[in-house]
Amino acid sequence: MTDNTPATFPRAGFRRRFGSWIYDFLLSFSVYMVAGAVSFLLIYLGHYMGLYGMQGEQHFSDTIANTAWLKWPNELWKMAWVVFFFVYFWTKNGQTLGMRAWRLRLQNLDGSLLSKTTALKRLVPTLLGLGNILVIVDRKNKLSLQDRLTKTEVVVLSLDANRGRL
Repeated sequence: MTDNTPATFPRAGFRRRFGSWIYDFLLSFSVYMVAGAVSFLLIYLGHYMGLYGMQGEQHFSDTIANTAWLKWPNELWKMAWVVFFFVYFWTKNGQTLGMRAWRLRLQNLDGSLLSKTTALKRLVPTLLGLGNILVIVDRKNKLSLQDRLTKTEVVVLSLDANRGRL
């Protein structure tokens, strides 16, 4: 394979996708938790600086949970970081850290990397990985729901192709 010729790799089956999903779930949960800690700190600093009170609650975490103008921006902030995690890795080199461990690569059908728009569109039908169940039914094409809707595919890389991709 030369640098100008894209290699064709086989599409990934359900087991590899599921293994990668487990890794990426744990990583994205970690991103969510760290973003939550940062947002808690920022919200607490706002309280400490006197921008707002405890809103009638005894504990500060209750203040966030029971005050809509604190709760929803907090949740959106955390989810935005999880979205950023996937979009960044999918558009940078087609692999999240979990996908790299399982030698998987997400790409367009022509082998090119995803655009940010396609990556965002792919997140919606992923449904926490439930879209991959379609791969069990469609063993011939091995395309998930999100693959079909965004015209993408997940392929299994060779050891050499996976080496040094991050």
